Amino acid sequence: MNAVLQLLRTPETRARIIATLGLLFAYRIGFQIPVPGMSVDYLRRVTEGAGSTAFGLLSAFSGGAIGQTTIFALGIMPYISASIIFSILGKVSPRVEAIQKEGAAGQKKINQWTRLSTVPIAVLQSLFIWFGIFIQEEGLIAGEATFGLMLVVVLALTAGALVVMWIGELITEHGIGNGASLIIMAGIIATMPSSLGQVFASDEDAYGTTLKLVGLWVLIVLVIVFIQKGERRIPIQYARLTRGRRVYGGQKHYLPLKVNMAGVMPIIFASALFVIPTMVLGSLGWNTVKSVVEQPDGFIHVSGYVLLVFFFCFFWNNLMFQPDDVANNLREHGSFVPGIRPGVKTAEHIKSILTRVTLAGAVFLAIIAVLPNFVTAQIPGLQGNLAYFLGGTSVLIVVGVALDVVDKLNAQLVMRNYKGFMESGAGTGWSKRR
Repeated sequence: MNAVLQLLRTPETRARIIATLGLLFAYRIGFQIPVPGMSVDYLRRVTEGAGSTAFGLLSAFSGGAIGQTTIFALGIMPYISASIIFSILGKVSPRVEAIQKEGAAGQKKINQWTRLSTVPIAVLQSLFIWFGIFIQEEGLIAGEATFGLMLVVVLALTAGALVVMWIGELITEHGIGNGASLIIMAGIIATMPSSLGQVFASDEDAYGTTLKLVGLWVLIVLVIVFIQKGERRIPIQYARLTRGRRVYGGQKHYLPLKVNMAGVMPIIFASALFVIPTMVLGSLGWNTVKSVVEQPDGFIHVSGYVLLVFFFCFFWNNLMFQPDDVANNLREHGSFVPGIRPGVKTAEHIKSILTRVTLAGAVFLAIIAVLPNFVTAQIPGLQGNLAYFLGGTSVLIVVGVALDVVDKLNAQLVMRNYKGFMESGAGTGWSKRR
């Protein structure tokens, strides 16, 4: 409580908190502005009702509500997609990697490319929503599907995605935490009241079901926090250097490898890739096979989803964390792993540990990914966004963002206390006596 009061007493931190809340409020206002020509009542009934796997997952990851007829329907997903693309390019393209290593100037250039890439991605996703959802669903459009209406919808959705990107960058610059992550978190939390209302409306024992949901939510949060904070520490020893009578180095540190190093990225890739087979089967007219693949708690759906999560978890970790580069950096700075020879042996040692840690993280993410399919069937009235939230995928995002915000606020407190200590020391003549 004292830490919260201290944060509110600090003018800079208080201004950042107010700016963050104000920008998030402006972001939510965009969901009250409908796209011209769309039937809002129809899509609200679909997305808040039973919904489909594609609707639930895309809504959770976009920070918006894919399919709702508002200008912010795409949410932050186009910008996130562009950021992921350049993160991957930074590991596979020498030119992009060289630009990233240029420091602030290189990062500024990468950010500009990411913003520009958001535009075509937003256009493609808008066309996907138009042809894949709006045209296919009867009664969704309040009129005829003309080319002019399509152009208006695509432009409106693209402009909304760019405004959301701008709001996210403003939060990152003037607020607390990462703007894109906070927007995703706000989009998830905003759907909870209406989803809980559906449980109360459809379940006779609403209070008993609510207690079950709260207990399940607390359990999932505890598990996620435990895994998110879990890490495998590799001991690092700095070599001793003797210069004259002084001895430098010799300290012991560690190299932390997080259990869930990939975060929610494997689930995002797996969910996006898993939608493609269902679309292809539907276009070929193989509705029987499509229904079997789409069955949430079926063997094919669950096993295919788990395999994709495992694949992308290992793919992402091996792409973003290079044991060879880490081993070379340790050798160049005079560091080594005790009992392991520097160079190739150190890289092999780190790689073997990374494989085991990634396996544990992949099991955790696979459980989180398929849990909503079984939770929905066990609790009556639990469906749509609330199922994905309690299933774990959305909780993983919310808890991760919340932990990041807490770390940022703690850093603000530490910086404030350190600055205050230095000023008080200067006022009492401490620096002069030294």
